[in-house]
Amino acid sequence: MHFDHAGIATDDAASLADLYGTLFDAPVVHEEEFDGLEMTFLELDGGGYFELIEPVDEDTTIARYIDREGPGLHHVAFATEDIEAALETAREAGVDLIDEEPRAGAWGHEIAFLHPGSTGGALVEFVQH
Repeated sequence: MHFDHAGIATDDAASLADLYGTLFDAPVVHEEEFDGLEMTFLELDGGGYFELIEPVDEDTTIARYIDREGPGLHHVAFATEDIEAALETAREAGVDLIDEEPRAGAWGHEIAFLHPGSTGGALVEFVQH
């Protein structure tokens, strides 16, 4: 398993992409609208991405997160070759799962989230490319 991306909740992905592109020399490599969200991925030198998540539908978990917490770091994601095995390892470790089974995510990847109450306050995502 390795670091895949940091998800950043924002109300202005285009401006943040411009800023991060300048600060980190991180080009935009993928954009899509998915599940009421505009997703912008910037590739980091050395591996991994920033995932900028802007709600286009106000009835999304990200819109509610921004209303409650403000823009900022939303989650960290780790790539796995076997998301089912990663979820089973989490279960065996006593971690509460938000997603009991993998579900569809951006780029057509399978994803699953672990509850931050079980992971030291961090929302953790598993992603299988």
